[in-house]
Amino acid sequence: MRRRDFLKKFAFGAALSAAPGLFEAVETLAAEPAAKPNIVMILVDDLGYGDLSSYGAKDLKSPHIDALMSAGLRIDNFYANCPVCSPTRAALLSGRYPDMVGVPGVVRTHIENNWGYLSEHAVLLPKVLKRAGYHTGIVGKWHLGLESPNTPNEHGFDHFHGFLGDMMDDYYHHRRDGFNFMRLNDKEIDPEGHATDLFTQWAIDYIGERAGAKQPFFLYLAYNAPHTPIQPPKEWVEKVGEREKGISERRAKLVALIEHLDDGIGKVVAALKACGAADNTLVIFASDNGGQINVGGTNGALRAGKQDMYEGGIKAPFCAVWPGRIAAGGRNDECFAMTMDLYPTMCEAAGATFEHEIDGRSILPVLLGRERRLKERTVFWVRREGGQYGGRAYYAVRRGDWKLLQNSPYEAMELYNLKDDPLEAKPLPRNHAMYRELFAALRRHVTAAGAVPWQKWPVRL
Repeated sequence: MRRRDFLKKFAFGAALSAAPGLFEAVETLAAEPAAKPNIVMILVDDLGYGDLSSYGAKDLKSPHIDALMSAGLRIDNFYANCPVCSPTRAALLSGRYPDMVGVPGVVRTHIENNWGYLSEHAVLLPKVLKRAGYHTGIVGKWHLGLESPNTPNEHGFDHFHGFLGDMMDDYYHHRRDGFNFMRLNDKEIDPEGHATDLFTQWAIDYIGERAGAKQPFFLYLAYNAPHTPIQPPKEWVEKVGEREKGISERRAKLVALIEHLDDGIGKVVAALKACGAADNTLVIFASDNGGQINVGGTNGALRAGKQDMYEGGIKAPFCAVWPGRIAAGGRNDECFAMTMDLYPTMCEAAGATFEHEIDGRSILPVLLGRERRLKERTVFWVRREGGQYGGRAYYAVRRGDWKLLQNSPYEAMELYNLKDDPLEAKPLPRNHAMYRELFAALRRHVTAAGAVPWQKWPVRL
């Protein structure tokens, strides 16, 4: 039986699934691995800070993601670079604030509702890793361009099997506004099946194909679940309904979609173990923004959710697993980190160097237990959007415990001290000294980002 066929049989076998002990750390944590690590970056879509059982959900079971949390280091103060999709993905792959690479908002199908165009000057992560000897693959949601020159293969990915667009209008038909954006590299494809199952299987295929090679691989696995439409397989909804008596239909569907996603992640992680790659693979897990409240999402005790600059919109679950290097069972509530920090983190782990400017900072010393936190810095969030926002941008800025935010272009800026007011319930006076300091810092950032074009005419249609 070929490796690929074995992995297919393995992944979907009823008796074989990822277990909490899958990633067991070796005794000598200081030992250097014999080769560059493989890297698997798992990014999920709209998973709220309260929508994992390890993050407090009582009506939801997420054993495989919870196993990752237990097998490595969980960082409690991890933040997405934006409360919506495209900008966070731009930050992840460029190491920069998204508005510094032309993506302050969501890349969409039609020019009149498109709020980003990936800069030709952006040096994306796969290009840097390729120079360090990696094979690079992306499976799943791209969402940084619908056509040349902004496609995954043109930005350094050797392999692309997934969806170019933003959300799917249907998890089974894989269309957006009537267009088919499913691709295998530059070839349009029309596969059958639920998108989560497809992305899981394609990731397993990629791992199986690369595991036997001497060349290390980087896999960016970007699920579109649990983004709307909330469309889990019927049997998963039935299972939740039978287990959680009295749960609302809306919540049951979202829980089922997340549990189905969790099952897929378990199969991918199990495939790493099956082909012998797990012991030298760095696995990173994160969400691209907060949960969407009006479809049943929860963000724990945090205020608000997706699209908001309050904590519920930008704080995200996160963990990193690297057997023998990252101690299992760790939890850090001192380190503040953002999506853009993962770019230099993965580069450092891979031994990949670069000379171009980025905004992120490596958190590898924190992951390896050498440090507890990064040096304090001032950080920014931006989102530009159409519709009710009128094409205007709104922002947040943070330094230490101090946070200044505007939750829509039409609302006043609000200052909070998150240590004293973690629920952002009592804005401080506008004449506060930190209001002036943070506002001035934000103004400088807006000035710098204003030099970067964020829309190209025409983009599409």
